[in-house]
Amino acid sequence: MRKWIFIEMLVAMLIVTSGCKDFKKGVKEGYDDAQKEAEKEEMYVIQEDSTAVSFTAYKTTKKLPVGGKFNTINLNNVHSGNTITETLDGLKFSIPVSSLFTNDATGTRDPKIIEFFFGMMADTELISGVLVFDENKKCTVDLSLNGVTASLPMDYELTEDNHVVLNGTLNLEKWNALDALASLNKACEILHTGEDGVSKTWSDVAINASVLLEKK
Repeated sequence: MRKWIFIEMLVAMLIVTSGCKDFKKGVKEGYDDAQKEAEKEEMYVIQEDSTAVSFTAYKTTKKLPVGGKFNTINLNNVHSGNTITETLDGLKFSIPVSSLFTNDATGTRDPKIIEFFFGMMADTELISGVLVFDENKKCTVDLSLNGVTASLPMDYELTEDNHVVLNGTLNLEKWNALDALASLNKACEILHTGEDGVSKTWSDVAINASVLLEKK
């Protein structure tokens, strides 16, 4: 009799233990599903008024930097996404060259760049482009300048405050802009002459851009 009671108790314990495991498994699976759903629903949204584009050009044979930025950046095809690349892929922009600002105290540099550099190009009122991310999450900008559209590779990173920072190097030869560069160098010949007596304006320009993404 006692033997049967013991067996019944053992069976009951096994059933309870098995039920607890199934319950815990069900709770964990439910939590995992909820977590995945929450991550899926989290979206990135572009804060359009946060967009900034700056550049560093170089002069003299010592390659002295000359910095500047554009005060107006217009965005199109703005959309949200579950990831950074999904949010930024296909984003279009246009920049009026008239919004150029190099913080020159004399007030003469910006008009010279607009007249003797951009003014020597085709389709010079706007610089435009599209951000493209491939399957490996590599970023390029299909940049239109001087009537030419070409790819500009960009590195990017997400900062702690959710700014996406992009950096690349634009070589003006790729956009057939060396004549415009020569025009600018001629207009700024004295200012671009170094201690060696050589006047030089470099064809590579460092590009920096940033945009703030807000999580929704």
